Amino acid sequence: MKDINQLLTLLGDEKDFLLNHVCKTITKDQIYLPSPLHIDTHFLNSNRNGQTIRSLTQLYENGRLSGTGYLSILPVDQGIEHTAGSSFSTNPIYFDPENIIKLALEAGCNAVASSMGVLAMLSRKYAHKIPFVVKINHNEILTFPNKYDQIMFANVRDAWNMGAVAVGATVYFGSAESNRQIIEVARAFEEAHNLGMATILWCYSRNDAFVKDGIDYNTAADITGQANYLGVSLQADIIKQKLPTNNGGFKTIKFAKSNPEMYTKLSSDHPVDLCRYQVMNCYSGRIGLINSGGESKGETDFAEALKTAVINKRAGGTGMIMGRKAFQRPFSEGVKIINAVQEIYLSKEITIA
Repeated sequence: MKDINQLLTLLGDEKDFLLNHVCKTITKDQIYLPSPLHIDTHFLNSNRNGQTIRSLTQLYENGRLSGTGYLSILPVDQGIEHTAGSSFSTNPIYFDPENIIKLALEAGCNAVASSMGVLAMLSRKYAHKIPFVVKINHNEILTFPNKYDQIMFANVRDAWNMGAVAVGATVYFGSAESNRQIIEVARAFEEAHNLGMATILWCYSRNDAFVKDGIDYNTAADITGQANYLGVSLQADIIKQKLPTNNGGFKTIKFAKSNPEMYTKLSSDHPVDLCRYQVMNCYSGRIGLINSGGESKGETDFAEALKTAVINKRAGGTGMIMGRKAFQRPFSEGVKIINAVQEIYLSKEITIA
C-alpha cells in the first residue's frame, strides 16, 4: 500500500481545497463523530435488541477498519440492477458468486452486500467468515420499456436462516412507487430487528422531474438530506447515500418545503459542507452515513474513490460502500482500490473538518 501522502497526490489541484477546509456551517461539535464506541454510544439506549446490537458489532468489528467506527462494504447487486452482462463483461470472473465474496475477504472489507441468490449459493462456506448483508429488493430492468421500481426479491427470514447479519434495501424517494416501497421496507426492517439483524437503507432520490436545465437535483444536498431523514425514520441502522453534487433542489423544482437558512446557515457550496448536511440528517450522525463509490470510469477511478472517501470522512461520515470501481477491474487492482480507500479512514492525518 502506498504512503498516505502518495495517495493524496491523486487529489491533484483539489488536495488543499478538500484537506484544509473547516466547516463553519454545521461545525463538528454539532454532530456525533464515528468512533470505536459507536455501538455503545448510540444503540445501547435505543430499542434495538441484544441480538441486533451484536449484529451491528459484527459489522463494525470486522476487516481492516475493525474497531475504528468506520465501514468499508463491498456491494455487488448490479447483476440484477444493471444486467449481469453489462456489469461483468469487463471481468467475467464475477459471474461466479464466490469471487465476489473472495474480493471482499481479500480486501479486508467489513462486510459483503449482494443479492439473496449470490450469498445463498456460498452461505455455508463463508457466512461465518465475513458478515453477509442481503439486499432484499432490486430494480429489475428486463421489462420493456424499462421501468424503475424496487421490488422484493427475498424475505428477511430466509436471509436470517442463511446466517446474514444484516439486510439492505432501497427506497426510490420521490418516485411514484415510493409509498409502497416505504411500507414494504418498514415492515422488512421491523422483522429484521425482531430477528436480531441490522438494517442498511439505500436512500436514493429518483424522479425525472428533479432534472431541470440539464442539472440533476436527484443528488442535491437538500433532497438527499431529506431522503436520509426519511431513512433513519424507517429505523435504518446505516444509511447509504450518493455524494451530493449540488444543492437547492427544493427551490429549483419548487416542491416540498425549505428555509433559506438551509442553504446558508446549514450548508455552503463546498463538497464537505454538502456532505455534512447529509450527516446532520442522519440524526446528527447517530446513524452512520456511508457514501456510494459510484460507477467505474476507468483511469480516474482511484482519484474519484479517494476524493469521495476524503469528503465523507471529513464531513463526519462513517465510510464507503464501493462496488463497480473494484469489481470492474482485475481482482488484484480491485483489492488495491478498496485498500486505498480504507487507508483514508485509517489515517490520523485526515481529520474531521
